[in-house]
Amino acid sequence: MSIAVIAIIAVGVLGALLGIIIGIVAKVFAVETDERIERVGELLPGANCGGCGYAGCADFAKSVVSETATPDQCPVCSKEDVQAIADYLGIVAEEKEKKVALVRCSGDIPNTVRSLYNGVRDCRSAVLVAGGAKGCDYGCLGFGSCAEACPFGAIEIRKGLAVVHKELCVGCENCVAACPKELIVMVPEAATTHVYCNSPEKGAAKRKVCKTACIACRKCVKASGEEDHMEIDGFLIRTNYENAPGPELVEAAGCPTTALRVDTLHAEGAYEGVTK
Repeated sequence: MSIAVIAIIAVGVLGALLGIIIGIVAKVFAVETDERIERVGELLPGANCGGCGYAGCADFAKSVVSETATPDQCPVCSKEDVQAIADYLGIVAEEKEKKVALVRCSGDIPNTVRSLYNGVRDCRSAVLVAGGAKGCDYGCLGFGSCAEACPFGAIEIRKGLAVVHKELCVGCENCVAACPKELIVMVPEAATTHVYCNSPEKGAAKRKVCKTACIACRKCVKASGEEDHMEIDGFLIRTNYENAPGPELVEAAGCPTTALRVDTLHAEGAYEGVTK
């Protein structure tokens, strides 16, 4: 018998032995998996956005099956998907108010005082290095870190200002973490009227650097009457989201700087700045 044939036989026998050993080891150390995890994973959207607070959809599915999380914690899931998961697991699906992102700033390039900026085009880096080009220390830098962090394309940078299209926002909160100015907050999707300003400075100081800043004139507070739609926060007015106003307040208040806006019109670029 030739050396080549012996070598082939030896390799074949060795391969068979290794296959048997691997099979035995795999059986002995096999980890039992819950088939429900795979099924719940199939019912999830697979966005892996992290909005649920878990590493990804697979990790979230495992937590839902182990009852350490509930299906409604997924911001991307529709009500139908949440109900489907609940029905499959035999649990009660809780209804959760959907929230969307809001950038509390209306200071785009035409309405703000800006200096020449030739630095890094990243919001967090700009804050650390030079503070960006905007005169307002509390406004949107407009370099798009939030837009890059959004996996759903819900944020547009228009004229140096981040604008949220709430019909695309799923509430994953990635943009909230990405904004170094803490400008982005989550608000109820049903809310339509917001104060697009975040500066706590006095009105005169704000107007020196931004034409559309809230000057706390309180016209919106007076227009809402006893409805308590708006809240006074020092030299800034904020929307009371527990009793949010409708679009009619914008017209009734006649905000002199247009800081009080209807979200859909703001997203469409309908506000150009001071109207009075």
